[in-house]
Amino acid sequence: MNTSQQTLELPAHITPGSPYPLGATPDDQGVNFAIYADYADGVELCLFNDLTDTKESQRIKMTERFHQVWHVHVAGLKPGQLYGYRVSGPYNPQEGSRFNSNKLLLDPYAKAISGTINWHDSLFGYQIGHPDEDLSFSETDSAPYIPKSVVVDDTFDWEDDKFPKIPYNDTIIYEMHVKGFTKMHPDIPEEIRGTYAAIGHPVTIDYLKKLGITAVELMPVHHFVSDRHLVEKGLSNYWGYNTIGYFAPDARYSSSGTQGQQVHEFKEMVKALHKAGIEVFLDVVYNHTAEGNHLGPTLSFRGVDNCSYYRLTEDKRYYMDYTGTGNTLNARLPNVLRLIMDSLRYWVEQMHIDGFRFDLASALARELHEVNSLSAFFEIIYQDPVISQVKLIAEPWDVGEGGYQVGKFPPGWAEWNGIYRDCIRGYWKGDDSMLAEFALRFTGSPDLYQSDYRLPTASINFITAHDGFTLHDLVSYNEKHNEANGEDNKDGANDNNSCNWGAEGETDDPGIISIREQIKRNFLATLFLSQGVPMLVAGDEIGNTQHGNNNAYCQDNEISWLDWSKQDLELQEFTRTMIKIRQMHTTFARPGWFQGMPIKGVEDIGWFLPDATEMQEDHWKEYYAKSIGIFLNGKGLRCVNEKGEKMVDDTFYVIFNAHHDTIEYTLPPEKYAKGWERILDTSKWKTEDKEVYTASDKVKIPGHSISLFIHKENLKPVPGLPVPEVKSEK
Repeated sequence: MNTSQQTLELPAHITPGSPYPLGATPDDQGVNFAIYADYADGVELCLFNDLTDTKESQRIKMTERFHQVWHVHVAGLKPGQLYGYRVSGPYNPQEGSRFNSNKLLLDPYAKAISGTINWHDSLFGYQIGHPDEDLSFSETDSAPYIPKSVVVDDTFDWEDDKFPKIPYNDTIIYEMHVKGFTKMHPDIPEEIRGTYAAIGHPVTIDYLKKLGITAVELMPVHHFVSDRHLVEKGLSNYWGYNTIGYFAPDARYSSSGTQGQQVHEFKEMVKALHKAGIEVFLDVVYNHTAEGNHLGPTLSFRGVDNCSYYRLTEDKRYYMDYTGTGNTLNARLPNVLRLIMDSLRYWVEQMHIDGFRFDLASALARELHEVNSLSAFFEIIYQDPVISQVKLIAEPWDVGEGGYQVGKFPPGWAEWNGIYRDCIRGYWKGDDSMLAEFALRFTGSPDLYQSDYRLPTASINFITAHDGFTLHDLVSYNEKHNEANGEDNKDGANDNNSCNWGAEGETDDPGIISIREQIKRNFLATLFLSQGVPMLVAGDEIGNTQHGNNNAYCQDNEISWLDWSKQDLELQEFTRTMIKIRQMHTTFARPGWFQGMPIKGVEDIGWFLPDATEMQEDHWKEYYAKSIGIFLNGKGLRCVNEKGEKMVDDTFYVIFNAHHDTIEYTLPPEKYAKGWERILDTSKWKTEDKEVYTASDKVKIPGHSISLFIHKENLKPVPGLPVPEVKSEK
């Protein structure tokens, strides 16, 4: 079942080489190639002279094999060389074997991939349309239609690049798409828009610095595949959660070339961001690959060694699908664990990445079927001196049984807190019986994370993410509007937990517009005043809209790209102000938990009713309660800084009012503070008047709003907000 092309005789410049490292490694004499293929009968290295080649210029039989690794060294080759593999062995899908040497395969360890797939029936290991489906066998050569792996030179002048190492509690994450953020930016040179170079451009970096961002979380940049059914509809896998190359930065985001230049450009981007003190996190997809289910294409792993990479069902023809994509990588196998760890280590050591967000991380932690926090995946990360030292963030769920694992990941991991998102959305929508849960989410979700030596920073708080409505759409739509995706919009359920506040979509009604803007400010203020690590989605701060599309994964167009010509500058300024408040005051970014213990007779946190009496147990259970006052004692941090100095901060009082009516609140008695200054009122986009109060004064809190008060003693100026000139009461 091999192709008819003859294997060339091994000339003198071809030597056995070394089984490690895996992948293509250039040296002074040539390039060493090594690939893991346990059950294969034979492996051939295929070399190409040009991207336009439809056939390899040379095919080299790899005769050396050590511990399931096939290897060869070819003298005279240099970085930029294009290559692929053909792997032979039994084709017996019912036994899990899907070898087909008619299919050119990408190297699982390729550090660059030259282009994108040109969809064709030959890319499948079986005959498309055959009545036996994947049990049939395809003899058509796929080489003309698949991109090629590229030999890459890892040398790069990092100059004095240093990892910023921002403390977790000081981190402000900005989730962004490389292309979408810059594609329509008028101040970025047109020839680099939508690329790594554009993210590293001074215009982008200046914007991020002024906003207050400390870390960008890039949506998947590992080389990915746009599914055939999307391409045939004129769409694409824009988000990129369809990885085929775990070491290769996707060439579509390169402005400088696709034969290794994309690697250099990516490094330049990271170096520029680091120089500005901004960390770089990658959203990574190690739970599945782009090869899909048993009817998917044969692009790499499936053809290299299907049984050694995927979780198969008992009859082995089909795949365990804990990801909703058709397959699941088998992280229980040593070679897959090695692949994942080698990839992570490469991105840290060679690409200087500061952290990772693991897509559908629960799938990686499954032993047989259950998610296990003691799985081999976690154990090997703990033992790794490189990966264990960067920031690790889990998307703590998958689509398998019991896959919703919020709060169950081990110490050292942070998690996307979807429970926080749902609670805060429900609270500001006016849902009943939210107050007790709101208090938990505001204080860092101790019910989820306080055990097992975890800290509030285990909670990555977010209101929106790439998946779902933007912030603007969250307050503008009750229904999803995914017509462009070819989806049915009217399913009768509001899965987004959104509220349009009186009209579906855009409106000219000034009352509806006003309340929508106010609720946006509420969401942003809540996010940045909550304990935990806040994550802001790129564009939410400028009022970006996807016009009600809550699943724009396939929209590589104006639906997803940020429209900088329509940015809401008032909302942007408000967001900057909230980030500055958080960054100036450790009270809102505590490195440890509230303890409820008194400091000079006053607890580190207190909960108050409108009449200034402290909340009692029964008050939390009242279904109609929608407002609360929270006292935050800046002298109750109980922690020290890196120099060992005791940390103290200003004291604050924050009132959340999700009622539609104005509520009169009595400020706490003198025991807590003698005087207060209101520095934030979300019923207005900017606080203009100086409002100074004394203890026990009454103050009106407008409906659907937040008011933040700072104790006058040791008052710090807050940029962007007017602060009265007051004398210290010391």
